[in-house]
Amino acid sequence: REVGLDVDEGADIVIVKPALPYLDVVARVKQEFGVPVAAYSVSGEYAMLKAAARLGWLDEERAMMEALTSIRRAGADLVITYLAREAARVLERQRFGTSL
Repeated sequence: REVGLDVDEGADIVIVKPALPYLDVVARVKQEFGVPVAAYSVSGEYAMLKAAARLGWLDEERAMMEALTSIRRAGADLVITYLAREAARVLERQRFGTSL
């Protein structure tokens, strides 16, 4: 309902936050409204991933890329994240075999 009001008021893009708990909302907004969707991965999501990696509970790089991929897969056109630089380094390495 809120998104419909925003779109009716002329919103050029809709932001969904937090991203990971609301992947279903990202998908629904994309499907129902046809406007660009940004998903904001909030600081708490960043902190959880970093803490779990620090404790050895998960592979930080793999978990980061899976989280960001799932946001895009849900339909986000743009991902706002504290992990942007780290993700860019991983993507650079995967694509060119180098790191920024």
